[in-house]
Amino acid sequence: MSDDAVRLHSLTRRYGSGGTSVTALDDVSLAFPRGTFTAVMGPSGSGKSTLLQCAAGLDRPTSGSVTVGGTELTGLSETGLTLLRRDRIGFVFQAFNLLTALTAEQNVALPLRLAGRRPKKAHVREVLHQVGLGDRAGHRPTELSGGQQQRVALARALITRPDVLFGDEPTGALDSRTGREVLTLLRGMADRNGQTIIMVTHDPVAASFADRVVFLVDGRVNGELLGASAAAVAAHLTELEAAPC
Repeated sequence: MSDDAVRLHSLTRRYGSGGTSVTALDDVSLAFPRGTFTAVMGPSGSGKSTLLQCAAGLDRPTSGSVTVGGTELTGLSETGLTLLRRDRIGFVFQAFNLLTALTAEQNVALPLRLAGRRPKKAHVREVLHQVGLGDRAGHRPTELSGGQQQRVALARALITRPDVLFGDEPTGALDSRTGREVLTLLRGMADRNGQTIIMVTHDPVAASFADRVVFLVDGRVNGELLGASAAAVAAHLTELEAAPC
């Protein structure tokens, strides 16, 4: 089995046709090794969200290939993609997307129930404990802080033991202190549990928690930084934004 959790090869995504077409991704090739935490950054319109959507099987590329956990996505049917996303991919978004009528425990168990599987209470409690909410299982979202709600969303994403966890601005709705707590949690999941994490962010502080920061400009990879500080990430991003088109 490959050491890469996700591999993108010559990935291109165009929207529209003819003279009005827009190229969101232009021949992007990237590998995301298992157990690593990668942040994806770039100026507005650089293709960050499109890359995440194609890598996670939410959007189909115009050309090129996406491989997740050894499975090539581009040849899968819509049903096949749905099953792969359900069983092997986790998502955490800026919006928590919790069901207010359900407890934390019930929200976490929901992906398994939707898949027709009976969740084991011990497993659900274990995942809640991993995100520091072992004593909040019976609380509803309105009884939890924003940071705690994001932790529930994170536990829900992890309940299926996904090959890769995708985050789309996962700390964007949180204050700086709470955001750091969630990022520290993600960092620990990569270090202790070998979880692969790919996170789109505009925040240099958030990116500094990652092993690697990949930069996109106009749909193309434009360098990367390894183990960079928030200041180094911010400086590089400023250079990219100031560069002439």
